[in-house]
Amino acid sequence: MAGSSFGTIFKVTTWGESHGPALGAVVDGCPAGLPLSETDFEACMARRRPGSGQFSTRRREADAVEILSGVYNGMTTGTPISLLIRNSDQHSSDYDELADLYRPGHADFGFDMKYGFRDHRGGGRSSGRETAARTAAGAIALKALKQLGITFETRVTSIGGVPFEDRERVDALMESCRSSCDSIGSEAECIIRGVPAGIGDPVFEKLDARLAQAVFSIGAVKALDIGDGHLVSTAKGSENNDPFMIRNGHVEKRSNHAGGILGGISDGSDIKLHVYFKPTPSISALQHTVTKGGLEKDISIHGRHDPVIAPRAAVVVEAMAAITLFDAMLINMSGRMDRIRAFYTGTL
Repeated sequence: MAGSSFGTIFKVTTWGESHGPALGAVVDGCPAGLPLSETDFEACMARRRPGSGQFSTRRREADAVEILSGVYNGMTTGTPISLLIRNSDQHSSDYDELADLYRPGHADFGFDMKYGFRDHRGGGRSSGRETAARTAAGAIALKALKQLGITFETRVTSIGGVPFEDRERVDALMESCRSSCDSIGSEAECIIRGVPAGIGDPVFEKLDARLAQAVFSIGAVKALDIGDGHLVSTAKGSENNDPFMIRNGHVEKRSNHAGGILGGISDGSDIKLHVYFKPTPSISALQHTVTKGGLEKDISIHGRHDPVIAPRAAVVVEAMAAITLFDAMLINMSGRMDRIRAFYTGTL
């Protein structure tokens, strides 16, 4: 299966299935000398962990990350870092009746057409469980970027169009979904601060294009705004352009409609991503579908599923953005001869 690796220098490969014994990631290209221990993964994994709140599936996994290679005496060695996350709470029998059915809103049909088979137990590689491995890999990138003064602020902004801060309305909406055996869409925002200007490339490897690829690789994502995003289609040039100015001897912008990226290259402003998630497709409300043998049938999907996606997926957006940005910054180190000369000779 192609497409399980992401990145050029800082390269992440995820492996494993939702109902297999374990899943994980191999991170290659991490520089030697980054302090790293298994406790460094705990905060990110806790934000994504199932069974941790009212917006989460009842599946309970510890999601403890085990480091199998690439770290010695608490420091990365520059060799591939292998990460293991064990599955311990699979209820595969919950999916037995779905073995020959194509679930509406899922990848079942397309997966079957491509490979001639599918793992019906939670979706196999197409399961949202795969994002646990990305989150673990992203924790490494986040720690490396923090050493460079780059920080992330990621939060859920709305559920079903209701601002997330309005918890009374959000709770009422979630209760309505539960009572009708339904799910709901959601949105999240990721703001990256401290990114220096000059990161990214101007044609096919644009920083915004790479971020879009990274975010859209998350299964439930259906749309992404960078900066003002889709709103630019109704703006005038005089409204959308960000005027430049000098502040404390540095070039800055008066506004940030571009979301921190111009011409595919970072401009030194905050990078702003706004991500839109579809409703969870696994719902127990009655739906119409077909079997692999071509018979039409009504189904009600049972088991343990998130009623809404953003509360647990926001950290996955953060992880993928961090992987993308750290990789771009490593690539950028070879972008200018004067800096290469300064690194190897100590002179400009």
